Amino acid sequence: MKTILKSIVFILLSTVVFANESDEVSKAFANANELYKKENYEAAATKYEFINTSLKVESAELYFNLGNCYYKLDKVAPAIYNFEKALLFNPNDEVVKTNLEFAQKKAIDDIKVVPEIGFTKAIYGFINTWHYDSWAWAAVIMSMLFLLTFLGYYFGNTTLIKRIFFTAMFVFLVGICTAVSAAFLQKQNASKTKPAIVFSSAVNVKAEPKNSSDDVLVLHEGTKVFVLESLDNWKKIQLTDKTQGWIEKDAIKELK
Repeated sequence: MKTILKSIVFILLSTVVFANESDEVSKAFANANELYKKENYEAAATKYEFINTSLKVESAELYFNLGNCYYKLDKVAPAIYNFEKALLFNPNDEVVKTNLEFAQKKAIDDIKVVPEIGFTKAIYGFINTWHYDSWAWAAVIMSMLFLLTFLGYYFGNTTLIKRIFFTAMFVFLVGICTAVSAAFLQKQNASKTKPAIVFSSAVNVKAEPKNSSDDVLVLHEGTKVFVLESLDNWKKIQLTDKTQGWIEKDAIKELK
């Protein structure tokens, strides 16, 4: 009986703490939003950062608001970084994409994107039409439809009805396999991809992970790179034009 009472007390205390934390987050958000409306972008950014780092809150809305603050303050790298973070939470948000494009126009580097070609382009072009969460939901919905068509086939009392439901079963089965495969491939690709944003105003990309190595090129703040591997204080990166090199780890900030 005492154990049960202790559990109940613990649950009640946890609920109160959670409610207090939620209330603190809501007040902090309201305060930050009010500062933003008053065009006090520096203070608003500080408050949003407090919500993120001290209150341990992460959301598309928080990173979007942070990105807007830094954009207004002409801080290119933090603006791009936070818009990119917002897209990790909500990949299909067109408003975030638009604001990210505006922020990217402030970046100095103009790195070309080398497009995929042939069969690979077709495959990834198809699976990237939706986020992997959307593909997963599509698989769940088609599984339910498959079950319904199976019941229709099982209880069908004529050959024609059975053929119609059997065909529908086959179509939904193919759809399930396609959705699951697309979700798996996109999730696997996302887990392997390690994007990062350059935060240094200017940094030399080296051919080897040492300061005495030859320079490959110079990158500036706001440029997006992809981390391939790490070695001591260096990161091997690749640009969207497939150029590779080594950069000091403190010059970039990884998104994941």
